[in-house]
Amino acid sequence: MKRLSPKLKLILISCLLFIGVFSWLTVCWIGAFYLMEVIPWEPAPLLDHLITSGLGFLLFGFTMMLISLFTRKRRDAFLQSIMDALRRIAKGDFRVKIPLEGEWNDGQMSFLVRGINDMAADLEKIEVMRQEFISSVSHEIQSPLTSIGGFARVLKEGDLSYEQRVHYLDIIEQESVRLSRLSDNMLKLASLDSDKHPFNPVDLRLDKQLQRVILAAEPQWAAKNLELSAQLEPVQAQADADLLEQVWTNLLHNAVKFTPENGTILVTLLKTTDEAVVTFEDSGAGIPEESIARVFDRFYKADPSRTRKGGGSGLGLSISRKIVEMHGGTITAANGSERGAVMTVRLPVRHQS
Repeated sequence: MKRLSPKLKLILISCLLFIGVFSWLTVCWIGAFYLMEVIPWEPAPLLDHLITSGLGFLLFGFTMMLISLFTRKRRDAFLQSIMDALRRIAKGDFRVKIPLEGEWNDGQMSFLVRGINDMAADLEKIEVMRQEFISSVSHEIQSPLTSIGGFARVLKEGDLSYEQRVHYLDIIEQESVRLSRLSDNMLKLASLDSDKHPFNPVDLRLDKQLQRVILAAEPQWAAKNLELSAQLEPVQAQADADLLEQVWTNLLHNAVKFTPENGTILVTLLKTTDEAVVTFEDSGAGIPEESIARVFDRFYKADPSRTRKGGGSGLGLSISRKIVEMHGGTITAANGSERGAVMTVRLPVRHQS
């Protein structure tokens, strides 16, 4: 059944209300008339008419007062539920949902209630994310600190060979670098989230920038004897060179880290009508299907143990997504047709005159 428009519904309710009030006023007047008939008193016609009208209006007013008291109690109870919900939200309890029933289901009050319910739902999601963030940060910091503290205590014992000391010191240094990288990434992400991070777009050849990033990372992919192929079309774009270079570095670093020795990596850049499309495709194990939708979440790791061995913090892809979005683009993750992961970045480009 088709719902009536709010304007038509208001007109219909107003008409019914007018008819109802007029009808009830008529009933009250008739009641007063018969009441005067019952009373053994016959005043003058004018006085009789005035008394009858007065009794009718008195009965009508009494009835309206009862109705007003009834509706006022319901309204006060409804407003009280809103106040209680706001108090709970103010105290940090966001599991609030104000029910909409009867006459409160439409009109201006319904917009207020739906706004409060939506706000509470959004705040609850933010609270869950905050708790997950704190838990993830605590875990990421605790792990290297435990390693540093443990090996420092071993070194204090003194009964170690020179090789053992160097080995333990190397581990302490690696964990310190990991902590420093985590701190840098968190500060970077906080700066990007603040919308106050410097953003300086310039004319940029994406193909040449990708070539520089690939050559700079050659020691990493050559050490694993990886076959890295690059198919790069000449593409001119407006972008912040430093920020965008970090995206390519993060994606290439991930591809190298998760590709086994003697594997392959393919980097492509092509231009469509109005955007540049960059893909990083590796021959690793790929991404579990249940993790694809969350790989860009902060601190999320599809394979925590493997990521931890590689020194990752779970922030690289989050930073990459934020930077790409600052450029008006998108970044997505998928699995290849055979195996491996495919990261795709789409950036808007200007038409060349």
